Amino acid sequence: MRIQPVAYRYAKSLLELALEQGQLEQVAQDIDLVADTCSASDELRVILKSPVIRPDSKRNVLDKALAGRIGNVVLTFLHVLLRKGREALLYEIALAFQQIHREHNGVVVCKLTVAVEFNTIELQQVQRIITARFPGKTIEIEQVIDPSILGGGIIQVGDLQWDASVRNKLHAIKRTFAENPYIPKL
Repeated sequence: MRIQPVAYRYAKSLLELALEQGQLEQVAQDIDLVADTCSASDELRVILKSPVIRPDSKRNVLDKALAGRIGNVVLTFLHVLLRKGREALLYEIALAFQQIHREHNGVVVCKLTVAVEFNTIELQQVQRIITARFPGKTIEIEQVIDPSILGGGIIQVGDLQWDASVRNKLHAIKRTFAENPYIPKL
């Protein structure tokens, strides 16, 4: 999912507020709960995005879904989002906050796409490759199984991507043959 820039701005503001209040970890836990709630409930996301439903009704729905389970900082933040008409971005803001919070803590998330699940030794090799590229950072590897890549793997960290999949190699060979560098002699 591509997160809109405005969601990052709100997430960054929430992170700064949490740091000022000295409640960063509590806010991070609350935002995780908000993200999980939004992810689990299609109805909630539809309600938040609906221009027909009034803001006070949306506030009641959010309060019933989250009140008592989240702290005052995040609850107040949610009310600000409603007042500003940005409630449709709540799920994206939560995802953006999780990303910014990881960066703040020096954690790099690596998405590893493979055809079959890697064993421990292979994961350690990937860990070494990523650690060499991002020294001093903690690496989290999210392994995704995609049989369509045929073999090898794709490592993605943020906007960087290393594609060493068999599918990519076959496409490169196909492009080379399509160029047809052979010119027959007459």
